[in-house]
Amino acid sequence: MKIAVTGASGNAGSRITAELARRGHQITAIARNPEKIAELPNVTPVGGDANDRGELARLWTGHDVAISSIHFLVSDPEALIGAAKDARVGRYLVVGGAGSLEVAPGVRLVTTPSFPPQYKAEAEKGAAFLDRLRQEKELNWTFLSPSAMFVPGERTGKFRLGTDQLLTASDGKSWISFEDFAVALADEIEQPAHLRQRFTVGY
Repeated sequence: MKIAVTGASGNAGSRITAELARRGHQITAIARNPEKIAELPNVTPVGGDANDRGELARLWTGHDVAISSIHFLVSDPEALIGAAKDARVGRYLVVGGAGSLEVAPGVRLVTTPSFPPQYKAEAEKGAAFLDRLRQEKELNWTFLSPSAMFVPGERTGKFRLGTDQLLTASDGKSWISFEDFAVALADEIEQPAHLRQRFTVGY
């Protein structure tokens, strides 16, 4: 497939780009500073501004899938959603956050007293983005939330999937590596199972 990854130089974006490239997809890797994108087979680095709807739509046009891997505090949901519509991409996937996941019925992680205050604004913006997508009638979107800890690690290919509830391992830890998150996202692209839905991945 032809896939555009926006935010391709970041922690998650770089792993997603590498995972999709190793599977043989043709990747347009978009970043504000494209020189920071690793040189890989099947990957074409391109400079682009994720907040410029027109420019992003132009870069995404002709792709089967567009992926946003951008911090919510520095992005505009309307520009991203609008660009995906304008470009008529077959699917639009968002690297989400864990803050909008539920720890009890109707209770989002971001609202709990133990949620780290330094991540709260980002998590709230991510939850608002998800709520906005859920109102979207035209776009074929998917929002993948990581577990509470989203960290560098190994590509094991062994993880669990969930929907709106935070996944926690038997030791009480809620985490996923960037590498395995990328595997889960690539699997979803190749074998769609969560159209117009949010899902989550964790150990």
